[in-house]
Amino acid sequence: MPARPKFDDDQRRARLALRHRLAPGARADRAEQVVDDLVAVHATDPATVFLAVSARLATPGTADTERALYRDCSILRRHGMRSTLFAIPAALAPALYASTTAKAVARERARLLKDFAASGRDAGWTARVEAAVRAALADSPVELTGSQLGELVPQLRETIVYGAGTSYQTEQSISMRLLRLLGMEGSIVRRRPVGGWTSSQHRWALGPAAPEQPSAAERADAQRELAQRWLARYGPATEDDLVWWTGWGLREVRAALAGCAAVEVELADGGTGFVLPDDLEPVAAPAPWAALLPALDPSAMGGRHRDWYLSPDHRPQLLDRSGNLGPTVWWSGRIIGAWAQRPDGDVVFQLLEDAGREAHDAVAAEAAALRSTLGDARVTPRFRTPLERRLTA
Repeated sequence: MPARPKFDDDQRRARLALRHRLAPGARADRAEQVVDDLVAVHATDPATVFLAVSARLATPGTADTERALYRDCSILRRHGMRSTLFAIPAALAPALYASTTAKAVARERARLLKDFAASGRDAGWTARVEAAVRAALADSPVELTGSQLGELVPQLRETIVYGAGTSYQTEQSISMRLLRLLGMEGSIVRRRPVGGWTSSQHRWALGPAAPEQPSAAERADAQRELAQRWLARYGPATEDDLVWWTGWGLREVRAALAGCAAVEVELADGGTGFVLPDDLEPVAAPAPWAALLPALDPSAMGGRHRDWYLSPDHRPQLLDRSGNLGPTVWWSGRIIGAWAQRPDGDVVFQLLEDAGREAHDAVAAEAAALRSTLGDARVTPRFRTPLERRLTA
């Protein structure tokens, strides 16, 4: 049996720099190019989408992302991997739903109906409220906030008791549960927020009817498509990386990798990675580069195993208690520090290792450019990390 191809860490970093459009010569002209190359961008924190795209544009800024999201709708916000909200290319929406979201929707609807029934609201009541929400959006000449929908559909303002008799008993609004489910299905869609691009209070618009639950064959085809897109941008990577990123079971991941004819390769630590069959040739390393990437950036959160770009020694300072990576400073494919924006708008950073004068000067230049991009906006990550907190203290 021939020896497996080997990929060292330098080659993985070179691929990340070029395929994630972080090296200066690889920067994109349009937001759609960036999101397509990253496959999906975390959107739980609205600022992540805008800053992740801006960091990869030849002309940094937020205006092109606003255009793509709100005028052209070529980038969509959808629930996907691990039931998390992402910004995705519009063309990926069907595969994302069939491969990943549909199963989460089925679970969420079952829980919702059970919780509503416990408060005396049966499936017929829920269906009538859903129909009323869609009718209100269809009749409105403008997009509506959740509060405005509550004025038109009063049932949304009602509450249920969740976890009755338990230590976590709490009240939940009908609006929060039902609008989230309809958003997961895509039958209503998030549109322009109230306020600026950092706001998480979105208006809603009517979407298409919720798709049917996919068949097993349709789900498998969609998983193969999503795995192929991810591997083209994040490979070589391990089965464990894809399990973590997608939230699928190991059997599903192995079937998807087999479906796209992924090839086994040897990684620097001796582990087994996978690449697509036409992706075995090495790429040339770009010139040294620096980047300031936002919390939850896809390059930092694209897989479970990160030692090849993030030293274990730095993790306690850069991750929150749930394992979310905060704002990071990169130098030629490695995370070497963190950055933050102070209340006066200044962008500051701290390096956790001495990468040399060239690196420090390049990072300082990126910080100045980011300060200009942010303008009057103020960005505080939703998931705060120890070093980010210290930098803003």
